[in-house]
Amino acid sequence: MEHEPESMARNELTRGRGFTLVELMIVVAIIGILAAIAIPLYNAVQARARIAKAQADVRSMASSITIYSAHTGITATGLDQLTTTASNGQGQTAGPFIAAIPSVPTGWTPAGGYGFATAAGGFFTISASGDGATASVP
Repeated sequence: MEHEPESMARNELTRGRGFTLVELMIVVAIIGILAAIAIPLYNAVQARARIAKAQADVRSMASSITIYSAHTGITATGLDQLTTTASNGQGQTAGPFIAAIPSVPTGWTPAGGYGFATAAGGFFTISASGDGATASVP
């Protein structure tokens, strides 16, 4: 009988330790709800980043084409011309006008690179599309 109070005291101490199954289930449910909210937001941020990258790439290439045209007096017929040196009518060389042609963001089209087309009068178009948006110049 002397051991009864000691064992009761030990049981009272051990009862307060640990979590119940209900408490753990509540925590798991809260984590699931937070994940369900966070994942779509994260995907939207990634899509906005891809759109911003494409817009910056298009503007950068358009600037390079403008500089190429100012130096040579003609519009580039392909984006690959921007990565080499070019001579103008006075025999002056300049370039490369861009270090490397940027690749389109993952999942964007055209998959091989940015679309480039020239038109009469020195006009050109650079474009790519994806994530429900199109980045193009002009």
